[in-house]
Amino acid sequence: MSTELTLKIAGMSCGGCVRSVSGVLSALPGVEHAEVSLERGEATVRFDAAQVSPQQLLAAIDDAGFEAALPA
Repeated sequence: MSTELTLKIAGMSCGGCVRSVSGVLSALPGVEHAEVSLERGEATVRFDAAQVSPQQLLAAIDDAGFEAALPA
């Protein structure tokens, strides 16, 4: 069963940032789709919660050099 989550991301300034965040999210096991928006400063991720947790998504974005947070 898929879960969809929108994460807030700070620190993106260009298309390369978007590609970087998309790449690290898509590389995680269980991530089915990741759509990253520079304009909105967020990523919408569809994933299998049995394979990857929201905390792992946040850690992958942080490891790529950006600041990610769950929505308030």
